[in-house]
Amino acid sequence: MDNTFQHINTSQLEALAGGDNAFIKEMAEIFLEQINEFVTNMSSYLKQKNWEKLAREAHTAKSSAMTFGMDDTGTLLKNIQLECEAGNLGDVPKMVADAIDQLQAAIPELKELL
Repeated sequence: MDNTFQHINTSQLEALAGGDNAFIKEMAEIFLEQINEFVTNMSSYLKQKNWEKLAREAHTAKSSAMTFGMDDTGTLLKNIQLECEAGNLGDVPKMVADAIDQLQAAIPELKELL
């Protein structure tokens, strides 16, 4: 597999897959669908100021992002979760916007895996 991606790193996934390219493709398909859900949900929870659901969504998105080696995005999502839970909401809108940008930037690379 080509590991020259800017946003995703498939080495962890490849280790999990043990050479099973169908598994990698399946995971990429799932993550592609999830990204759309994460973006939609995080945007609407932010608009609704539903910090509890936003924290939960960020937590779920973090796990998926980490699977694809998106460590910076994972850290950002973790911080969104923690800030929401702590009620430190000042930076959350900007953090959510950045997380959404990073997740969406991974879409073309995930499609390349397919």
